[in-house]
Amino acid sequence: MSITTDQLRARAADTFWLRLAAATLPLLMIAPAFWNGYPLLQWDTGGYLARWYEGYLVPSRSTVFGVYLHYGENFGFWINLAVQSLATLWLLQLTLRVLGLMQTFRFVAISLLLMLSTALPWLASMLLTDIFAGLSILSLFLLVVGAGRISVLEKISLFVFTAFAAATHSGTLGVLLGLCAVGWMAWPFLKQRLPIAGLAQASLTIVAGALMLVSANHALSGKWAWTPGGYGVAFGRMMQDGIVARFLNDHCPREDFKLCPYRNELPATADEFLWGKSMFNTLGRFDGLNEEMGNIVVQSLADYPAWQAGAALRAMGQQLLHVATGEGTTVWIPHTYGIIERYIPAQVTPMRAARQQHWELNFDAVNRLHVPVALISMLGLVTLLAYSLANRRLDDLTLLAATVTLALLGNAFICGVISGPHDRYGARMVWLATFVVLMPLARRFGDDNKATKLE
Repeated sequence: MSITTDQLRARAADTFWLRLAAATLPLLMIAPAFWNGYPLLQWDTGGYLARWYEGYLVPSRSTVFGVYLHYGENFGFWINLAVQSLATLWLLQLTLRVLGLMQTFRFVAISLLLMLSTALPWLASMLLTDIFAGLSILSLFLLVVGAGRISVLEKISLFVFTAFAAATHSGTLGVLLGLCAVGWMAWPFLKQRLPIAGLAQASLTIVAGALMLVSANHALSGKWAWTPGGYGVAFGRMMQDGIVARFLNDHCPREDFKLCPYRNELPATADEFLWGKSMFNTLGRFDGLNEEMGNIVVQSLADYPAWQAGAALRAMGQQLLHVATGEGTTVWIPHTYGIIERYIPAQVTPMRAARQQHWELNFDAVNRLHVPVALISMLGLVTLLAYSLANRRLDDLTLLAATVTLALLGNAFICGVISGPHDRYGARMVWLATFVVLMPLARRFGDDNKATKLE
């Protein structure tokens, strides 16, 4: 048996694309950071950076992610971006491989399209948990579905990565937990497609992530506790919907709440209340109001169930449409700057020299492309899933489409209902829809078997 000239050329072309991808894609994935001259910062970045130094727990700021950032400080955080870039490309190619679509040109083409048309490179270039939210959906899926097609080392890597991602943000952990729950409910009907060993491994990543977070909290604060802040964030969303004002008007005549004197002065948005100059500061922030906010959240759920359900559904629907790139990066972020100046003075000069700190970062033009692509991708995802189910085609691509659809819905519910709709929460997940929709199109380009087939 011999190899033809055409086959040799095909192999040479594949080798060329492989070398090109290995040399350039990791750099292109974090091109926004290179353009900026420094890793991108966000409003919440400072809260994570401070966890190593301050020795106490802060609402919604994972100590696990704070430790991850701390170990990149001496490298200007570029090592963190390298990890994020390589992890992204690793999971993209591993997903294509498990689904039988891995061919170098396809991988390069899909990666470049995602970089150009979605928030993915901006997420990978940022010192924030958001990049791990979407990637963890792929890693969880691969643990379940790809168990028989990946090596032991890859399984271990996927397990550790998923557990770490779950520990970086409660919203991410919630989505992963929901996916595992749905997987167990579907298992009796899809035993051949959902190996029980894979479901067990995926579920254990949630346990491992929770243990990782609690352990990190204890190591840094001395407390065996979960990251605080759930009630406060939910309170802000209910206040934004007018529920808190109604509750205070109904209860203040007979109950003594700290917020009663301010019930007619509540800010219009949760962000203004929690992070602006409001009565929240006057009353002691989370330390002073956390118990009261928790009581109001619980009691208002019982007092106004229909209103709460309607508000939750509206918030979920709105969150699905909030998909613009760049929220929280084009505003003045004094807390993050202050944390870097206080605890990491060696980084002040390069941080201050970055384009972002000179107001050169603008996402208007970017979102003229990203937002339509995101919305069309979600529509395409639902269409792909509906077509496959209508034709009773339960292949791996259909399962991935179902997983991503559930992840988007779960993310919209958790983030929209608890925190209120934000573009940041949508952008961190919606690129997955674009990735899935590109896969059927990728089948048209190249074929590994044809490139290597022997006569």
